[in-house]
Amino acid sequence: MCRNIKTLFNFEPPGPRMRFQASALQFVRKLSGFNKPSQANEAAFERAVSEVSESARRLLASRTPMRPRATARSRQRRPRERSKLRFG
Repeated sequence: MCRNIKTLFNFEPPGPRMRFQASALQFVRKLSGFNKPSQANEAAFERAVSEVSESARRLLASRTPMRPRATARSRQRRPRERSKLRFG
């Protein structure tokens, strides 16, 4: 599918609702083949985005890590490490 879809599971703090909306919008666009729906289909398109977003949020809320001892990843770790390498 798309190469730039980001993983939203097992992060501390959990991903904001905005990320779920963005991933749902990307999914519905890919599935429908339209970047922007016509006015006649706009309501159905928005409803699909909200339903996919809510389903994704429920899925991630109900899942447990595959490895029970896996620690939650930090969204800030990689940028900090990259900054240390770059600027010393």
